[in-house]
Amino acid sequence: MNWKQFTPKNVFLLVFGAVLFYCCLQNPQLVLSTIGFITGILLPFALGFAIAFIFNVPMKKIEAGLARRTRLRKKLLRPAAYFLTLVVVIGVLLLAFLVIIPELTATIRSLTVQIPKGLDNLLLLLDDMDVAWPQVETFMAQLELDWNNLGQKLLGALQTGAFGVVQSTFNIVGGIVSGFTTFFIGFTFSVYLLFQKETLIRQFKKLFYAFLPTAMADRLVYIGGLSATVFSNFLAGQCTEAVILGMMFFVSMLALRMPYALLVGVLIAITALIPIFGAFIGCIVGFFLIVVVNPMQALVFLVLFQVLQQIEGNLIYPHVVGGTVGLPSVWVLAAVSIGGSLMGIVGMLLFIPGCSVCYALLREQVGKRLEKRQIPSEKWTGETAASQRSKSPQHSDTDRK
Repeated sequence: MNWKQFTPKNVFLLVFGAVLFYCCLQNPQLVLSTIGFITGILLPFALGFAIAFIFNVPMKKIEAGLARRTRLRKKLLRPAAYFLTLVVVIGVLLLAFLVIIPELTATIRSLTVQIPKGLDNLLLLLDDMDVAWPQVETFMAQLELDWNNLGQKLLGALQTGAFGVVQSTFNIVGGIVSGFTTFFIGFTFSVYLLFQKETLIRQFKKLFYAFLPTAMADRLVYIGGLSATVFSNFLAGQCTEAVILGMMFFVSMLALRMPYALLVGVLIAITALIPIFGAFIGCIVGFFLIVVVNPMQALVFLVLFQVLQQIEGNLIYPHVVGGTVGLPSVWVLAAVSIGGSLMGIVGMLLFIPGCSVCYALLREQVGKRLEKRQIPSEKWTGETAASQRSKSPQHSDTDRK
């Protein structure tokens, strides 16, 4: 035992940690409320970081393009790139709403006509069946209503409901105000992050190298750069895959003369931003829209969805998104399944790039350890040294000579 480690500072930290852990075990509700309070404080900044990270992907390319093709001064490049990025993002959102809202309005009008017709047909079918329901008739005959008791209960329910409506209104208004405040603070924070990202990165590097061993600081800087690259590539690949899938549905539905082709294509493109399983949400909405107009076409739509989903899940997604994050196809599917099971939609979005970073780091360490232990490659490739030499170009040239 090394007694030199038991300095007064280490003993104090050990005792303080033990007491703090004991207090946390004794007051779990206080711990949870403290965590919730801290999370509420940090939520606007986490939202701002997410907005800045998303905006940084197109903004970086726009800024590089402006630097090559224009003569703007360096101080004006960043504001111009941010303004163009904001215009592009708002334009895409407005375009999506301009496509969805008119189609959705026409769909609602169509449903207001189709649903009453369907109900009328159902009532006519029930009348034609002319089937007696003795259980219902017996129940209605035995049913006796106490109107005085019913009136008192109705009055009490109205009083309770009125109080609940007022309370719910205040809660909704408070939630809306809190949401707008959080978004405003987060958006403002994202602007500062985007305009001062180089300064912030430099400051974090200085902190690492000032308080950590050099090797650990180098490792953290490398992992941070790798994570930023992987997450940026994943975001770009996910958006590309969503656009491809939405176009596939739009073109296929037009070719098959299905209704709501544009609306369903846009909905599937938006929901496909959720990895692999997001398109199922658009499928459910599309099915219910089509089944009211034509049930047979709704069944054809389900078959079409299965075909396109197989193409997207096995070919497009693993190669487009898996290629951008450097993760093999099988691990992309595994990351989506595990992330969705643990954290839902957020887990699906985070686990693919997160697993890609872990995969790259693990592959690097495996390569170093194999090289250090001098393990020949035929141990894991299954090929002998003679077969590898026969495949090499130099050996083939020697054989021909």
